[in-house]
Amino acid sequence: MGLHKTEYTGLAGWIDARMPTLMSEYKKHMSEYYAPKNFNVWYVFGGLAITVLMLQIITGIFLTMNYKPDAATAFASVEYIMRDVQGGWFIRYMHSTGASFFFIVVYLHMFRGLLYGSYRKPRELVWIFGCLIFLCLMGEAFFGYLLPWGQMSYWGAQVIVNLFSAIPLIGPDLAVLIRGDYVIGDATLNRFFAFHVIAIPLVLLGLVVAHVLALHDVGSNNPDGIEIKDTVDSKTGKPLDGIPFHPYYTVHDIYALSLFLIAFFAVLFLAPEMGGYFLEWNNFIPADPFQGPPHIAPVWYFTPFYSILRATTEYFMYALAAFTIGYALLVFFTLKSSMARAATLAIALVLAVFMVAPGLKLDPKFWGVVLMGVSVVIFFGLPWLDQSPVRSIRYRPGWHLVLLLAFAVIFLVLGAFGTLPPENTRNVISQVLTLLYLGFFLLMPWWSRMGEFKSAPTRVTFAAH
Repeated sequence: MGLHKTEYTGLAGWIDARMPTLMSEYKKHMSEYYAPKNFNVWYVFGGLAITVLMLQIITGIFLTMNYKPDAATAFASVEYIMRDVQGGWFIRYMHSTGASFFFIVVYLHMFRGLLYGSYRKPRELVWIFGCLIFLCLMGEAFFGYLLPWGQMSYWGAQVIVNLFSAIPLIGPDLAVLIRGDYVIGDATLNRFFAFHVIAIPLVLLGLVVAHVLALHDVGSNNPDGIEIKDTVDSKTGKPLDGIPFHPYYTVHDIYALSLFLIAFFAVLFLAPEMGGYFLEWNNFIPADPFQGPPHIAPVWYFTPFYSILRATTEYFMYALAAFTIGYALLVFFTLKSSMARAATLAIALVLAVFMVAPGLKLDPKFWGVVLMGVSVVIFFGLPWLDQSPVRSIRYRPGWHLVLLLAFAVIFLVLGAFGTLPPENTRNVISQVLTLLYLGFFLLMPWWSRMGEFKSAPTRVTFAAH
């Protein structure tokens, strides 16, 4: 008959006989994928991120059924969804609340990677795919932010798009290309809608698949930061410290998902705007191109990077130039190659000249855009910046954990300041925190090797619960 011989019965057997690839992939990535048996609560956020992504796609599909990407009717169509479409308010709030919860889950997922060194060899590609997902997620959120066509949507997009005009030579033309016009209008709304609904979700789904496949090829990291593939059963070849992902971790993740959904729906039903952080009050006012809101700020998940952008003033450029020269000197005395040393100093001096030299210095707004971009892109370099002899924070010196927690506090404070109107004291604090934020990463090749390290065990440490 030409059918594949199957070991399954019933519906599973019928499918396997006609599509054996499906069951073999199920085995590879679920029932016969061995994950470390010492996973803790930090390892649930990857599965939660995939769940929220599916929620966003499903709710987004339903929203597009009634949304109109037209500058004249976009705001009214959102109001129609909220007031007249049956269950429309629920779908809209599910989407807006889901966006914030998506970033909460992703930030916690990334923090777990920092805790346990999940970006270290051989998982560099897994980390890079994850960082690309983060960039796509930021783009998806930015393009979707304009679609309600409220006051904050309009003026927030205006501020961000205008930043690109600060790029020398190509800036003004690039801003026009992004807008599709000389001002934000119907053309901008249409192209943002196309990117938000079609282009970026396709890329995002592809990257998620690549992220999971790359992870399952090299195997999952664990809180001890050791490879379970190094200790296998001599007869079966299965890791002694591993257990099948299904059913053990599927049950584990379903339990975590139930708790997550309780929190998610509590916010959705009781405080969907979350005091103006998830949905700003100004976004319930139709966009007015002639009068902006008194304080323009992006949604909370962008505010740490927005604080870095806003902190980059003309006076801050002198501190940034000094930081650049100081860092170049540190690298200079570390490198052995004379050519690399000369190149490092030359690059640092050129950068300093364009930062502060009269007649040659570039607009601080341009450097703000650069720093904002660097603050995001620098995560890609973690596999090579971290030179610690062990992966997990468990076996590093105690002050390494203090540094990591300090970085988390810096990130949160920058985020909090980004939601507030600019003020001199806050601006100075933001400038100091910006240098500390960059210093955490740029000085990592040195501080990550310092201190007294504990010996990592050869087998995972695990207590049944």
